[in-house]
Amino acid sequence: MTPALSAGDPAMTRPFALAAAFAVSLTPLAAAATPEGWSPLLEPAQLNALLDQYGEDIRVVQITGEYTQGHIPGSGWSPYASWRSDMPNPGALRDLPHLTTVVQELGIDTDTPVVVVHAGRDATDMGAAARVYWTLRSMGIEDLALLNGGLAAWTQAGLPVETADASFFPSDYQGEWTDEWRATTAEVTRMVADGSAELIDARPAGFFDGLTWSVAAPGTIHGADNLEYSEFFDGTRLVGAEAIRAAAAEAGYTGNTTAVSFCNTGHWAAINWFALSEVAGYDDVRLYAESMAEYAADGTQPLDNAPNRLQYAWRAATNWVGSLF
Repeated sequence: MTPALSAGDPAMTRPFALAAAFAVSLTPLAAAATPEGWSPLLEPAQLNALLDQYGEDIRVVQITGEYTQGHIPGSGWSPYASWRSDMPNPGALRDLPHLTTVVQELGIDTDTPVVVVHAGRDATDMGAAARVYWTLRSMGIEDLALLNGGLAAWTQAGLPVETADASFFPSDYQGEWTDEWRATTAEVTRMVADGSAELIDARPAGFFDGLTWSVAAPGTIHGADNLEYSEFFDGTRLVGAEAIRAAAAEAGYTGNTTAVSFCNTGHWAAINWFALSEVAGYDDVRLYAESMAEYAADGTQPLDNAPNRLQYAWRAATNWVGSLF
């Protein structure tokens, strides 16, 4: 006859101990806390201090420039083109499985702090970093930042670079997407019809006024205001929250309702989205990723500042002749 086991018998307690240990091993680890001193826009000295403190826990990703000629130590390379589509509209979203693979290969998970770095050649180059930031935010990555002034600002500050490639263990990130910061063509069409949003054209005035040739139709979305992305820069660096709010107010932006930032293909518009949403802290700012290249594609959408057919033909011919030289 098998003897009964008491609650205090080691043979009785051991299975429960093993079961408890196994259960603990299956419990997900708590999400990593946001690094102390983190903000969406980091200066080179701030990023350097964060890397000194947190090291490889922070993923730095360069997306434009000549990575092999020198980059922030430990940073990875992920070309901007891998985050966008091909012509005729590079602003169109890549499919989620593709973007998921890109994120996994960089070793990024939802709680990985990520700093997106551009070359810093000029203000427009920051649009690449802002577009990747927006994409990662929409994919559920929690702690994100841009390096103000990009790699150029880092090297100008006398901070170190290396040429060795960085490689990472792939992450277990499972693709997810939210449209919280996105406006689709269908939504923009509705907003134009009912006037329910502030439409912000991030392009230089020539595009807005229909005077500059673009991949889309000349002119701008009906009811839009012009707030050129360059208004938010001092040289190659983005200005602070107070200056962003002042420039936005001067352009007529109120921040009282949904705002939609657009351009030709969602590049310059990403800068305006980042400046208004992430730095200045305005609520409900969205990026129209496909922008004018999709909005005006079928020729039926209402536009402002659109030239007549003769003017349009002349500008098209001028653009063609200019492309020959």
